[in-house]
Amino acid sequence: MSASIVSLRMNTSTAMVDRMVNFFVEHEDLRTKSWFLSNSPGPLFMILVAYLYFCLSAGPRYMRDRKPYELKTTLLVYNALQVVFSWILLYEGYKGGWDGYYNFKCQPVSYTTDPRAMRMARAVWLYYIAKLTELLDTVFFVLRKKERQVSFLHLYHHTMMPICAFIGVKYFAGGHVTLLGFINSFIHIIMYTYYLLAALGPQVQKYLWWKKYLTIMQIIQFLIIFVHTGQLQFQPNCNISKFIAGLLTFNAALFTYMFSSFYVRNYMKNKFQRNTSDQAITTKTK
Repeated sequence: MSASIVSLRMNTSTAMVDRMVNFFVEHEDLRTKSWFLSNSPGPLFMILVAYLYFCLSAGPRYMRDRKPYELKTTLLVYNALQVVFSWILLYEGYKGGWDGYYNFKCQPVSYTTDPRAMRMARAVWLYYIAKLTELLDTVFFVLRKKERQVSFLHLYHHTMMPICAFIGVKYFAGGHVTLLGFINSFIHIIMYTYYLLAALGPQVQKYLWWKKYLTIMQIIQFLIIFVHTGQLQFQPNCNISKFIAGLLTFNAALFTYMFSSFYVRNYMKNKFQRNTSDQAITTKTK
């Protein structure tokens, strides 16, 4: 390989890095810079490292020779608060733009201090804080020795969502990408209502036959986001970062695949196995 080709590739790579750095510097949202946990990614990454360390190492070691904690009252209060929090986020997202003011096809971020723009910016920040509080989901699983619930999908989802939310607060506190938080808040109202009812005990749990439909709703959610962000690549005149839209599209596709695999593994295969078992028993009794 000639020196000129190597030099060209190095210059191209340097130019791409420079464009990315300039992009993030130019798009930093000064309105949210001073808000709690929003200025630097350092505190967030410290929280996530501590979270993963507890869930994968410290927590299981601590619980190894202990009986699982019941945490009934804690779960009731926590899930009730999450339902209320999700309702607030849904309402603020609606009034901030998704009440018909935003364009579903292309909605650039408004970095002004207009009341509606600021309302959506605050909603994005609240969504970010909500993603941090939801890390307690996994902590409670560990303390209750629900190891099966602490899957790769669960950990990846709970780790990536705060990172995505932080990027939203830091650079895109409004506009097109907020549809994810808006829809997700609606899903979480139903999800945490389910968890709240499940925490009431076996007398209520037997009526919670609709658990699998929560997964279906989550899959639909990510399919909507996949289409909503993916179509931006075909709009040259839309003033929204194609790079960020591409990352969100890829992440939505990945979540769609992972949640779909979870659904097939936990519901469709189990149903098939039960049907096969029932047919075998019927054959033996003939």
